[in-house]
Amino acid sequence: MQSMNQFTDTKPHYALLDGLRGVAALLVVWYHVFEGYQFAGGKPVIDFANHGYLAVDFFFILSGFVIGYAYDSRWKSGLTIGSFFKRRLIRLHPMVIMGVIIGAIGFATEGFTRWDGSVTPVSMVLLCMLSSLFMIPAVPGAAHEVRGNGEMFPLNGPTWSLFFEYIGNIIYALILRRLSTRALKATTAVVGVALAAYALTDAAGYGSIGVGWTLDADNAVGGLLRMLFPFSLGALISRIFKPLHNVKGAFWICTIALALLFHVPYIEGTSPISFNGIFEMLCIALVFPALLWIGASGKTTDDFSRRVCSFLGRISFPLYLVHYPIMYSFYKWLIRTEQYSFAQTWQVALLVMAASIVLAYLCLVLYETPLRNLLTRRFNSKKI
Repeated sequence: MQSMNQFTDTKPHYALLDGLRGVAALLVVWYHVFEGYQFAGGKPVIDFANHGYLAVDFFFILSGFVIGYAYDSRWKSGLTIGSFFKRRLIRLHPMVIMGVIIGAIGFATEGFTRWDGSVTPVSMVLLCMLSSLFMIPAVPGAAHEVRGNGEMFPLNGPTWSLFFEYIGNIIYALILRRLSTRALKATTAVVGVALAAYALTDAAGYGSIGVGWTLDADNAVGGLLRMLFPFSLGALISRIFKPLHNVKGAFWICTIALALLFHVPYIEGTSPISFNGIFEMLCIALVFPALLWIGASGKTTDDFSRRVCSFLGRISFPLYLVHYPIMYSFYKWLIRTEQYSFAQTWQVALLVMAASIVLAYLCLVLYETPLRNLLTRRFNSKKI
């Protein structure tokens, strides 16, 4: 058997893509602030940063690219499926666990109250924690679906995308990495057409593809398609990528582009096809791959950009997985105080943003980095 020492990272690192992942994570937090106003006020659509949910699709294309780039060549060198999954678990699961713990603590401080005001038994909260730790989603209406609005992982809602990320990793290890580039192109085209059909027909009835967070039939299919297409597309790009030359300011160009895209208002019109779905597919199938290509081609050429990309890259994953428990409390505060706009609550909204970043940084330096280093050393010293 091979040891993990033989698969240490020797390829050049795309630091700029780390920075863009951090930008997307910050924009997710920003989006969720405005989701709070929509949720608390019962508004039909989010009135600002409306397309922030597309950050998840951007994460998936980044993930497919990075995994394909990092691992495609290692299978011939003896990397086993078991070794791959251990590496991915070390990378992902520590923060999944922390997100569950923080979510449970946050729910406890709220008195274990559901959105309808009823109280969830502690035993069901413990069952929810146990299920979440093992990435077992809750079925809508189940007793341990503790908040009562149908989330797969009600202690920390965004964990749903990690659920599909894990599925993507499994599919990559068992299927995608074995495909020829031609077969991967065909596979990507097929799932792309399926996602386009889903988006353009508004199959979920939401007016958007902001789906996957619950386990009803529409969300399960939509969430799987949302992962499969950009993940496969990212893996494909990793095989055919050739860097562009003389790309200056790539990080800032891509950052501005993401910010502008995520702030596009909801696009009305669903007949004969969803106009919002057209925009979503243009982003996922064309704009995000272009930004990925530009980002992978660019370099951080000054100390400030390097520091920004490094910090944002390091904090991106913890930020994504710990900010939403804070959002739950923010949403309940909005409902209780009957304040439904940024103008009314901008000080608190900015405090929520700041608190999310601080909590993520503390988790990074005090928990995630030490634990990942410990686990990596442990498995480096053992035959796997």
